[in-house]
Amino acid sequence: MGAQVVGRAFSKALRQEFAASRAAAEARGGRAGKESAAVSSLSGISLQEAQQILNLSKLEPEEIQKNYDHLFKVNDKDVGGSFYLQSKVVRAKERLDLELEIQDKEDKPEEAKTT
Repeated sequence: MGAQVVGRAFSKALRQEFAASRAAAEARGGRAGKESAAVSSLSGISLQEAQQILNLSKLEPEEIQKNYDHLFKVNDKDVGGSFYLQSKVVRAKERLDLELEIQDKEDKPEEAKTT
């Protein structure tokens, strides 16, 4: 009985995550939005969650790196930190790096058209 409840809750959460990814893609619009939603599904972490983990409101590479370095060091197991939290920080940075790549791809065709 308990396994059924957990299974239903998991499948409901999964459907909600896919719906949220789809909604985010539609809000962003175009190919980049769909690509971003696909990356969220594959990486297991949404863009918003990654930004919350690294305490970011905007995607600025310098700020991402600065926050990542700080949080990675403070959560180092050798200084009493948590390996779990450190791995979440790494996954968040990976997700944000992928998002920056998607944005760069989106911006480059526009630059080519203007020049």
